[in-house]
Formats: sequence, C-alpha cells, structure tokens
Amino acid sequence: MLSPVEVRKQVMDYLEATECTILESSPVHVTVKLSPRADRMLTDRPYYWGFVERTGVDPETLSFSFVFDPQKYDELAAQAAAQAARPRSGGASRPAAADALPGQAGAAADAEAGAELGAAQAAAPGGALPPGVSAAPEDSILARYFGVVPALPRIGPGMIRREDVTYGSRRLRQIWSAARDEGKCLQLFEDPGLRQRTTLFSAAYEPWLAVCYKVEMTCDLKREELHFIAVSLTSGLIVPDFEARLASKELTPRLPENIHVQPSELGIKDGADRLEGYLTSKLALLDYTWAEEARQRLELELSIVDIYYAELLKEEDEEKRLSIEEQYNRRRQETSWQYEPQIAVSAVTYGLFHLRST
Repeated sequence: MLSPVEVRKQVMDYLEATECTILESSPVHVTVKLSPRADRMLTDRPYYWGFVERTGVDPETLSFSFVFDPQKYDELAAQAAAQAARPRSGGASRPAAADALPGQAGAAADAEAGAELGAAQAAAPGGALPPGVSAAPEDSILARYFGVVPALPRIGPGMIRREDVTYGSRRLRQIWSAARDEGKCLQLFEDPGLRQRTTLFSAAYEPWLAVCYKVEMTCDLKREELHFIAVSLTSGLIVPDFEARLASKELTPRLPENIHVQPSELGIKDGADRLEGYLTSKLALLDYTWAEEARQRLELELSIVDIYYAELLKEEDEEKRLSIEEQYNRRRQETSWQYEPQIAVSAVTYGLFHLRST
C-alpha cells in the first residue's frame, strides 16, 4: 500500500512528464490544468476531441484539484473557514481570499465577484447593470462558432473539480494505466554533464535495445517475475539486470550536445531475436517442480469430476443427458484452466538507450 506522499510523487511525476500546468501545490493537494495530452488520456471526452480535430480550434482542457490526503485537507479547509469567519479589525467581516486554503482562493474570489455583480444588477432599475459593469459571456469555442450564448453556471473547462487520489482510487489506477500505455516505448540518452558539453571532442554513445519482460507462471497459484535485459546494437553484448546500469545515470529524451551515436551493427529485429533467445534459454534452466505438482493436482481434480458425473451421465432421458454432458464438459474445462501449468511472457516496456561507451 502506498502512502499519500508516495501517491503524490507518482501523480506529480506524471503531470510533469505530460507538461500539465500546475496552478497550486501543497503537501496534501495539487491544482492542475491538464495539458491536451493528459486531457485525452484522463477525461474520456472522445466527442470533444473529435470536434477539436475537425475544426482546428484551440482545445479547452479541464482542471482538477487532486487531493492526496483527504482527511488532512478537510481539516485545513475547516481551519481556514473558521479563520475567515472571524471579524477583522475595523469591523470588516468579509473573508480574505489570501487566508483560504490553497486551491480555495480562486473559488472564494469568484463567489465574491458573483455576489457583487448580482447585488449591482438587483439594485439597478429593471435589473439592468450599471455603467461599467459587464455580464458578457466568456469567449468560448461554442460562442465563436454558434454566436453569443446565455451565461451558464461554471461547469466544464471553467470549473475546478476536486478528486481524492488515494491508493486504490479510480483516478490513480487511470493515471497508472495512462503512464503504462504511454511509457511502453522509449528513446533516452545519457546526460553527459556540463563538462562534456563544453569540451573540444565529441563523446561516443553506444545504442542499447532494452526490454523489460514480465514472466507469468500460473496454475492454481501464480508467480510473476520481471527481467530487464538489454543488448548492445554495436557489439551484440547482452546485459541482464540492465536497470542496475541505468540507476546511476541521468537520462534525457533529447540528443545532448557534443556527442555522436555509434553506428549499429545489429538491427532492431535482430537485437529483439537475441533477447528472446537469451530469455528462453534462461527460463529453460529454472526448476519446474511446481508444474509437475500442478499437473498431479489437475489429474486428481479431473478424476473427482469424472466420478461425480459418471452416474449422472447414465440418465435415460436424452434431453437431460445432453444437459448433463454440457455441464460435465464445462466443468472439466474450468478445472483444466485453473490447474494447467502455463508460462506467459510479455514485454512491459522497451526502448533504445544511448549510453556513453566505456
């Protein structure tokens, strides 16, 4: 289980990676205006983005207040509300927006401005606004294409919605899924540092094809392993535990200055074939006692199913017997699916890593 601090770090890493605009931030929350890239992944608005693509207008992305510690956030909000309600010196009783909890100052200012506008309109003859006060609707996409529309309550892009992002929440799972989908394929370069950038000679970088494989061993039990393996596209050298080599390096998605990438001797397909062959040979050396034990349990369970249905299948009524046979076959299939040992290998992430030659 992740703590609120760990959840916050993961969410902030995703927001920064997708170039979202951070409006306000505190240890317990962040108010953010999503970038178009993040809005597409997190808001589930295919019709709106289809409209943007067809018309070519600038997109209006949504804003959220992600709360990582709801209890602490609510306590701070209650304290801020109590402090704002106290009368101030000089008889002023209006709450100051600056004293509100981060994330509530804008809402307080909007509510205050709305109240003043409503009071001015009510005081004017016939409900008209006094000179200098405008109630014109905001310039929006719909207004530009379909004319001026009546002012509506603040919903959609103009509203900042609060969402509690805690371990196990739907939004956190969605962010994990988006990060996993977008981070499957990478191309990163080792940051050479300031000294290399200013030196006279260019540094040689070696291209590595790296794949993080997930190996699932399943029967009535399940075990998963991660194997992060890389092959040099210049020398053909295979390095297991490639994550250990990357752990001490700063990586950047841009090609740094004053470096050059060595030409590849292996193609991507050849490198991938070598990695798959290496992983296959490595898995062949594992102890598969668990698979033999699973097959023994499978045979036992199937024998129990056969004994149970042996007498039932002697039913003389043909319609009933056919129904029993269908149930018997389905039960055997379910038992085989549960106990049959299997090994599945899939690529979680993969990419090209250009590292300084040693």
